[in-house]
Amino acid sequence: QVQLVESGGGLVQPGGSLRLSCAASGSIFSINAMGWYRQTPGKQRELVARITSGGSTNYADSVKARFTISRDNAKNTVYLQMNSLEPEDTAVYYCNADGTYNTGIRWKLFNAWGQGTLLTVSS
Repeated sequence: QVQLVESGGGLVQPGGSLRLSCAASGSIFSINAMGWYRQTPGKQRELVARITSGGSTNYADSVKARFTISRDNAKNTVYLQMNSLEPEDTAVYYCNADGTYNTGIRWKLFNAWGQGTLLTVSS
């Protein structure tokens, strides 16, 4: 199995910065894409940013030029640097990754989610 553990959420004032981290663990053979999603009560989970194993990125229009996604392939870790935070960024942020892992018998594809970390942007 594959586990994703996020860290870095908290309370930030508008205009502030914060960095989220997400580490993947388990019998991982390879990770294709890693990404960050967010969700607020009553709304669907939405993509914030995504990065492929080759480093290609895509962002939601609402966070372009403010957020930067990066990854450390050696550590199976993805980061989200968030700058110029706005109250509208308040949400639970979830990490996602897909790839291949070893079940002990054979290789299987996975698509895993973290437990979520809360970001609150408020004065």
